[in-house]
Amino acid sequence: MQHINQLIYLVSFKKKNLPERELTAVLILATLISAFGSSFQYGYNVAVVNSPAPLMQQFYNSTYAGRFNTPMEDDLLTLLWSLSVSMYPLGGLFGSLMVAPLVNKLGRKGTLLFNNIFSIIPAVMMGVSEIAKSYEIIIMARFIVGICAGLSSNVVPMYLGELSPKNLRGAIGIVPQLFITIGILAAQVLGIRHILGHSTGWTIMLGLTGIPAVIELLLLPFFPESPRYMLIQKGDEEKAKKALQRLRGWSDVDAELTEMRLEDQSEQAEGRMSVLSLLAQRSLRWQLISVIVMNMGQQLSGVNIYYYADSIYASAGVNDNDIQFVTVGTGAVNVVMTIAAVFIVESSGRRLLLLLGFSICGGACVLLTVALKLQESVTWMPYISITCIIIYVIGHAIGASPIPNVVTTEMFRQSARPAAFMVGGSVHWICNFTVGLVFPFMERGLGPFSFIVFSVVCLVTLIYVWLVVPETKNKTFLEVSQMFAKRNKVEIKVKDGNLPLKDDNKGLENVEAVTTF
Repeated sequence: MQHINQLIYLVSFKKKNLPERELTAVLILATLISAFGSSFQYGYNVAVVNSPAPLMQQFYNSTYAGRFNTPMEDDLLTLLWSLSVSMYPLGGLFGSLMVAPLVNKLGRKGTLLFNNIFSIIPAVMMGVSEIAKSYEIIIMARFIVGICAGLSSNVVPMYLGELSPKNLRGAIGIVPQLFITIGILAAQVLGIRHILGHSTGWTIMLGLTGIPAVIELLLLPFFPESPRYMLIQKGDEEKAKKALQRLRGWSDVDAELTEMRLEDQSEQAEGRMSVLSLLAQRSLRWQLISVIVMNMGQQLSGVNIYYYADSIYASAGVNDNDIQFVTVGTGAVNVVMTIAAVFIVESSGRRLLLLLGFSICGGACVLLTVALKLQESVTWMPYISITCIIIYVIGHAIGASPIPNVVTTEMFRQSARPAAFMVGGSVHWICNFTVGLVFPFMERGLGPFSFIVFSVVCLVTLIYVWLVVPETKNKTFLEVSQMFAKRNKVEIKVKDGNLPLKDDNKGLENVEAVTTF
């Protein structure tokens, strides 16, 4: 086997006793504004077409009839509606493909500000669609706002992961997912018939997605860019230092800057990675496979049944007048459990939450299949179906939904992170698109057994996480690389064989690492 030195760096500096890194007002506000302005929209647009679906389909039918003097055929209506739903994740795929070039050129914060274009324009388009008598405008707008979601779903976790101190990275990394769930809940509440889920309110409901974008556009410029981006990719140590001082709340940030310089030295030897070079990088092979598997598991396990939640509850036997309230209740549970994940991720760890999440989701899908199959013969079975869906939502909220992006941030260093998010995001949105497009036909063909497919996906992902994915809680990027070294068949050596690659918030000392294969 050919041996090539992939990474050589040498650094020596004194250990320092650092104060515990805590939340500051700047870090909190930057987190909330970026998550509300971007991640909230992602969740909002996942669920916004669910409650007004019958009204929108009626609009499609009446518009078609007005043009061609004949009612729209059911198959064509199903196809157009599937496109309306699935154009959103297809746009998300295109947005994911734009991540690496934009974050490297504009920065993390700059990309989020630029991304608001892909929210404000489609918000106006969807708001005027009924006046324009065009369902094509809705379909195109769903694609454009999907680009916004594709960018934000990858850039916000990257941005917040690079702003956060190591001991808060997991909790802050879940905040984007929390705002996604809040966005879903907001759409469900506004979709209630007495609010905006009626014949004159549904276009307003679609257009409201532009408001968070405007707020982010006005407020986010006052907060710092990623210090790692400023130092490692822009070479501006002064701005990086000022950003860190604002984020940490004290002036002595030399130890953290030294860690970044260490990473910068390795970046200079390795260079900025494209997707192709990332795919060819043996030392990152299993990290990349893990990101792909977790994103596939997250989406193909059926999380975006939110697109069709009302129809699922109807098939479960819920009264038509009660469906909207059951949907809102499910969304509220989702928000509460994601909040719980924010508070427990640093104590429980990432791996345990992934295992619990996929276990709960897989079991809930199996029970839901049984409940749907027996509901016609057992009068109280619809309540079991609703309970299964709520249990499924709990499983996804605590592990399968929030943790993959957190782990992606922690598995890759600065040069590889944009390309890794680009790959993971592309897989995420391809699978999201597949579920959105295929589920109506799968539900029609397989009936209750549709959820068995989701349970199999959960099981496969669970087995993979159990066998391959390590715990990354409170680990440096070098420690994570060391954990994957044996599986990747590479070596990471240190100057002193007894010295672990560990800093425990006290800095690194006499470290020399060589990766060979």
